[in-house]
Formats: sequence, structure tokens, C-alpha cells
Amino acid sequence: MTSLCVSVMSICLLVLTACEQNIAPDVVRPVRSLVIETHLSGDLIALTGQLHARDETKLAFRLSGKLIQDSVNVGDRVKASQILAQLDAATERHTRNAAQADHAAALALLDQTTAAEKRFGTLLKEKAVSQAEYEEAVRQLKAAQAQVNATRAKLNSAEVQLSYAELKADATGVITAKGAELGEVVQAGQMVFVLAHQEGRDAVFDMPAQIIRDGMSLRQEIDVWLADNPAIKTVGYVREISPQANPSTRTYPVKVSLESLPSGMFLGSTVVGRMKLRAGTQIEIPSSALMVRETRSAVWVIDPNTHTVQKRDVEVSRFHQNGVVIASGLESGERIVTAGAQSLHPGQRVTLLEEVNGRR
Repeated sequence: MTSLCVSVMSICLLVLTACEQNIAPDVVRPVRSLVIETHLSGDLIALTGQLHARDETKLAFRLSGKLIQDSVNVGDRVKASQILAQLDAATERHTRNAAQADHAAALALLDQTTAAEKRFGTLLKEKAVSQAEYEEAVRQLKAAQAQVNATRAKLNSAEVQLSYAELKADATGVITAKGAELGEVVQAGQMVFVLAHQEGRDAVFDMPAQIIRDGMSLRQEIDVWLADNPAIKTVGYVREISPQANPSTRTYPVKVSLESLPSGMFLGSTVVGRMKLRAGTQIEIPSSALMVRETRSAVWVIDPNTHTVQKRDVEVSRFHQNGVVIASGLESGERIVTAGAQSLHPGQRVTLLEEVNGRR
């Protein structure tokens, strides 16, 4: 019995010894690393846009009719109150003439009743007419005066309606579009011309939301130059940031008011705008340090005491060609793995290639 127990214990020892020999020691992975440092940001960015008039007016008639005259074309410069087009206004002219005739008749009646009132007033003093007859003359005078007022109002309305047959420029500027041709029947409110006002020019850029979040602000200075001739340049200031994105491009129109308009910078020209984002602190890491799985981003952080790695989730602010800007998840002074991250697991010990190369 004793010999049997000794045999069993010997076998167990042999099995444990074999298992210990088969267990591989923990592998120490060589990696490249980087100590995180925060630095001031203020990136220069350049975007392409177009030159527009600060104010544009869509000119249209206030009534419908046939276009019988247009005196300007696209590209023509016009002055304020200049007649640009006319409609066939025969009906409105007849209405105006009838109103003039009615007003003239009312004025004649007023003259007649005024004279009658004066005559009856004299006769009343002489007791030649009764008080009732004089009061009737006064009533007719008041009625004639009211008729004059009514016909004058109709005449004014007819003249205004007739004036609507003429389309006038509301400011000095340039015709940039035309919406109707000679002989065409246009409807009230239909665009006939687009007038770009002479005063004020804007460079309009479609900005991604991230750029606006990163520091764009009103009155910010932007350098603007022609895309095909950088020598033609000026300075502008952000005057309007659209609160709503374009539904097709998902970008935000930003209007930059130009301080001066150099010669050769025409309406519709393609321009380039360069601006510097507001300075602030940020953490930037190489792209090789970032691991992206599904919708989460992470990096390997090295414990300086044990030289082991742990995965840390981070929030990415933006990507660019030189690396990744981290919004949160890392602090200055921490060391992360920049090369060799794909072969690691949590708690694994690593050796830093920077230290190995330094000892050599």
C-alpha cells in the first residue's frame, strides 16, 4: 500500500514538471511609443468660393401683361430709377383716361355748386330765398366736394397702376440675369431681371461644420484672392454664418465682406479664402497609433512602472494628412504605442524600441 502511494505521488510530480516545462513565458513585445504633449493649435485652412454682390434684387412687374420693350441685357450697368422694360398697358391707360374724365366732371360740378352756394347765400341775406333752399345748395356743394375727392383717389390709383407697366431699377448696379424675352406674356411677380447692386461685394464659401466649430467667428479676418490670379487679392471679414446647412452638400454658407474690390475681381469669379482657426490647446497623435473598431476609437497606453499596456477609448476631433487630433481621452505626459499596436493584448508587457536603440 505504501509503495502504491509513493508511485502515485511520483507520477503526479512528473506530470506537474512536464506542464511547467510546456508553459511559455510571457512574451515581451517591442513597440515604438510617443509621450503625449499638448500644443497650441491654429491651423491655416484654404477654401474655394465665389464672388457675389452683397445685395441682389429680383426685379418683376406688379401686374401681368405682354412685354413690349426691354432696353438692357445681361452685363449692362444701370442707374437707379432707370426704365428697364415696359408692358403693353393699353387697358391701364384707358382706365387712367376714364378716371381723368370723371375727375374733370367732378371739378366742373364743384365749381357749379360753389357758385350756387354763394348766390343762395346772398339771396338768403336779402330774404329772397328760404333757409331750406340755401341748405339744399350747401348739401349739393358738399356732395360735389366728396365726388371730387373720390374721383381724385381713383385717378391716383389708375396712374399708379399705369406706372406699374414700367420696370425701373431700384439701385445702381449690374444686370446679372434675365428671365423674360420681348413679346412674352409675363405674370405679376415673375422675375424679369436680377440686379446686383454696385455697393458691396461678398465672397461666399461653403464651410464644413467642423471648421465652424473649430473657431470661426464673426468679424474674423480672411485673405481672399482670385483662384486663377493670386496677385489680385484683398482682405475680407466674416459678416454672416448661415445657421442652417445646405440640404444637398451639408455645408454652411459663410459670407465674407470684402474690404476693397481690386480691379479684375469680377462678379462670379472663383476666389480662394485663407483663414487661421482660433488658437487653442490640442493633442495630436500619429494615425498608426489609432485603432478603430466599429464606431469606437482607442489607443494603447503604456504604464510607466510595469511597462504593460491597457486599451484607452478616445474621442477623435478630426483627421488630417499628418495625424489625428484627439478631443478627449488622453492627457499630457502619457505614453502611447505608435507602432506594433495590432499585436498587443491588455496587460501585455512591452519594451520600448527607443530605449533599446538608445542603449546601443
